Amino acid sequence: MGVTIRRGAARVLLRAARWRTSGEVPDSAILVGAPHTSNWDWVLTLLLAWDSGVTIRLLVKDSLFKGPMGSILRATGAVSLDRDNPKATIEALLAEQASSETFLLGLAAEGTRSRGEYWKSGFYRLSQQTGLPITLAFLDAPSRTVGWGPTFHPSGDLVADMDRVREFYAPITGIRPEGFTPPRLREEDAAG
Repeated sequence: MGVTIRRGAARVLLRAARWRTSGEVPDSAILVGAPHTSNWDWVLTLLLAWDSGVTIRLLVKDSLFKGPMGSILRATGAVSLDRDNPKATIEALLAEQASSETFLLGLAAEGTRSRGEYWKSGFYRLSQQTGLPITLAFLDAPSRTVGWGPTFHPSGDLVADMDRVREFYAPITGIRPEGFTPPRLREEDAAG
């Protein structure tokens, strides 16, 4: 499906569902998608990408790639991730990034739609490894907005960088608020 058709379809579907998009899409970044509390998050993220004319290489657990859903996920840019052995997938994506002008890699840092104790730190480590900035993408159910938030390069001060993440996501509410894991990395306990 061409960019123009995807953009038109996204705009019609977003308008029909009474959602809107906001923010400016980065050229290349590691995207943090939060809050991740519902399966609708993926649909809205896909519509955000289509509305913006980009493809997000979204990491999705490999178990979702079984049957016809796998074809749909691959067609939308999703990448199968074996959570027990993510290294090969990440290395292939980093090779792709090195040869691309535009590269958006999306991760749900919460790792699950259920409330947990910590976010996964892969987005932060990948940003440091690749030199790509982090973009805080979001979905806010009360305002019915899905969008691109701020983009920044990690400073190396993990706690200060995560304070920035916490400040951004503080007023944002997911579709199922009780499932949101507040932004905190296990590594912050060691750094603090």
